[in-house]
Amino acid sequence: MDQRDPIARIQRLVDNGAHELLIPRTDCGMVAATGAVKGNKVIIFASDATKQGGALGADGAHVIVEAYKAAMKENLPIIGIWHSGGARLSDGVSSLSAFGEVFSAMVAASGRIPQLSLILGPAAGGGAYGPALTDIVVLAPEGRIFVTGPGVVKSVTGEKIDIATLGGPDAHRKNSGVAHVIAHTEEEAFNEIRDLTSLFANQGTMNTNVADTDLSVHVPDAHKRSYEVHPLIDAILDTDGEKLELLPMWAENMTTVLGRLGGATVGVIANNPVHIGGALDSSAGEKAARFVRTCDAFGIPLIVIADVPGFLPGAGQEWEGAVRRGAKLLHAFAESVVPRVTLITRRAYGGAYVAMNSKTLGASKVFAWPTAEVSVMGAVAAVRVLNRRLLADLPEDQREATELTLAAEHDKVSGGISRAVEIGAVDEIIEPNKTRSALAKAISEAPHRRGSHGNIPL
Repeated sequence: MDQRDPIARIQRLVDNGAHELLIPRTDCGMVAATGAVKGNKVIIFASDATKQGGALGADGAHVIVEAYKAAMKENLPIIGIWHSGGARLSDGVSSLSAFGEVFSAMVAASGRIPQLSLILGPAAGGGAYGPALTDIVVLAPEGRIFVTGPGVVKSVTGEKIDIATLGGPDAHRKNSGVAHVIAHTEEEAFNEIRDLTSLFANQGTMNTNVADTDLSVHVPDAHKRSYEVHPLIDAILDTDGEKLELLPMWAENMTTVLGRLGGATVGVIANNPVHIGGALDSSAGEKAARFVRTCDAFGIPLIVIADVPGFLPGAGQEWEGAVRRGAKLLHAFAESVVPRVTLITRRAYGGAYVAMNSKTLGASKVFAWPTAEVSVMGAVAAVRVLNRRLLADLPEDQREATELTLAAEHDKVSGGISRAVEIGAVDEIIEPNKTRSALAKAISEAPHRRGSHGNIPL
């Protein structure tokens, strides 16, 4: 059988290849079926790349719409396997209307049932916007996502570009933020869709009896030292559960991971200090906001690991919409109703402290390690501003010691972790070797609710 055949692809995805067609197969370029993925019943539709390159017309769109109706009726995840050149030219304007019907069905289902997309070949025009409207997009090595192909690009702009450079994995890995997961092999892409299905459809129940380890070994004591946050996230999450990072190379200063803690699905958002010190910038705010809304829409609790020096300054950031895009994260957290627990490991400064799921934005619980700092800015930086003239008049060999003395005094009156606890900005100071169990307990004790909103692409 041709490996591009939609039945072959559906069989690769479902358990034991077992499936049942929703609608008898025709030459319309689309097939829909039911099956199970890791024991979870799902609805699947797949482009028929053997028919006109998977181009979609009115009849093919009808198959997708019927698949969505079935998924909504039974409250099941829906998975789209895309390999489509866009609209069927032979169908003319009716093919454009058909895509509109598909988009309407997707938006109606947004935030109500998980929508996952697997891109195995070209996904052009409407075939690009379809996956973009879903919750998670997984891109295989031969997958290509673009609105207009190289030929149109050249005829309109004069730019010469090949299809892989235009819309392949390298284009989406760091530049666009369209594909959440970039697979190294096609088999890996199928496995990642399976894991995502399990994380959404079988969220499990939190077991608070989790083993604690000393997490401080993953975080340097010095607040100015950079470090990679992934080992800390790995140490918090279960080692034997599914785990996927979304958009790992887009806005790398913000890390977003779906995994399990105590057997239950959780979402993790963490500043990554190895990239621009973990500062928040416009792209990071947008990336985290969409992740928060995705988790909230499907009742997935959130763990927020805050180690943030502030918002990234600069004219470039302001012109890129740092205010508008950063506000998306504030809105997402303040709107969400799922359990969400914040852990401040080293520092949380300024407005970025608020943006990283502060208590005033509705965090279920805010923990901090004993050496953490919560402040408008770092104490030394603050005294340099407040005591600029005094420090300028001192001999250079006395300046550093005076700064440290003033910083200690500043902490007592306006900052420091004790002050944060006193005013309720931090609920509890916990030890690194008690953190996993504290997070699990806090999540299990918080009211478990689910947001009632769509999941608009941000």
